[in-house]
Amino acid sequence: MKNQQARDIFRNYLKNGKNRITPERFEVLESALEYEGHFGADDLYILMKNKKSRVSRATVYNTLELLSQCDLLSKRNFGDNLTRYEINYKKQTHDHLICVDCGRIVEFTETIMKKLPEEICDSLGFNFESYSFNIFGRCKEPRTCKAGSSKENKINK
Repeated sequence: MKNQQARDIFRNYLKNGKNRITPERFEVLESALEYEGHFGADDLYILMKNKKSRVSRATVYNTLELLSQCDLLSKRNFGDNLTRYEINYKKQTHDHLICVDCGRIVEFTETIMKKLPEEICDSLGFNFESYSFNIFGRCKEPRTCKAGSSKENKINK
């Protein structure tokens, strides 16, 4: 079965936390793992409804919270007061560049960023756990800014 390892991680997390193990929660997991890019709870709910799912909006919201608690998903906020999610499971660490005008999100990896959070933690007396790095800017080409408002791009350095 596709994503069996993620299902096992989630099942163990639910069991250890004495949470109910339901088919609806695993349906949300599968839909989240199949989603391309960053998404809000309502985005996922609408997608699932369009595919004739009977999962409730509350189940989607609650399950996304559980999935982020067990590190299968990451919660992100890109400065617009909306919580978005992205898959952590089997995904390379990356950072984000966000256009403040159109909301376009570009994922990137930069080798200099990989060591920096650990070095900062060490120098300030912290043990490193994780980090999230977002850069806010504006698209250089105003003509393409609005046209690319709903698209996400990925670059790797």
